Formats: sequence, C-alpha cells, structure tokens
Amino acid sequence: MASARADVQRAERIFGALLRVRPDRAFGHIGMATALLNAGRAGDAATRLSDARTSAGEDTDLVQAFLGLALQLDGRAGEAMRVLRPVAARGDNGSTADTTEGVRLAQRLLGQPAGIPGGTQQPGLSTSPS
Repeated sequence: MASARADVQRAERIFGALLRVRPDRAFGHIGMATALLNAGRAGDAATRLSDARTSAGEDTDLVQAFLGLALQLDGRAGEAMRVLRPVAARGDNGSTADTTEGVRLAQRLLGQPAGIPGGTQQPGLSTSPS
C-alpha cells in the first residue's frame, strides 16, 4: 500500500526492512522503486534499481525490466533500450515455459509480443538506437 500511495517514507521503512533480510531478492527493490515512480521520482527509482544486487536469473530479469521502465519514464529512452534489449532477448530461446516475468515485461516495454520469440514490433519504445 505504501508503494501504491507514493508514501516514500513508509515504503522506505517497509522495503528497507525487507532488503535487510533478503537483499538479493527483487521484491524489496521493486517495491521501493514503485513508491518512487508513483511519487513522480523516476530518476530516483532508476538510481535505486541500478544499484540493486540481486541473485541471478528471475530476480535480476525483473529488476532490470523495472529499471528499463524507470528510465523510460525519466525520459531516457536510449538507456532504457540498452537495459531492456538483453533481458527481452533471453526469451528468444523458443520456449515460453522458462520465460521469466522480467523477460515478459521487458518484451512488452519494447513493444514485442510477450513470450513470442522474434515477434514483430508493436507500439512501445522505439527500437532505433538513440
């Protein structure tokens, strides 16, 4: 609720405690970033997410996808593309069974059909380099 209400101070207490217990998991980092995004502080959310050190795999994919979103909302589309492309590409192995939520989110943010390898460009971030 603290994230949804943009209550950054309360979110800091809640997610800070979670991060002390499980610093390598995505939920504390994403919860804090969501509070910052909802408070109109996309740049701060991007900084927090870029500093996050999560365990490899699904947690990293999800944090990187949210970082791409924060960068996009901060008007840094080129940086967002550089973060999102490698995450989205991890879904191009032909199997949707092992595609993570982070991969699907990155694909959606890039305008690709989520979980469909080599999908066509849809409305979203431009794929042209900036």
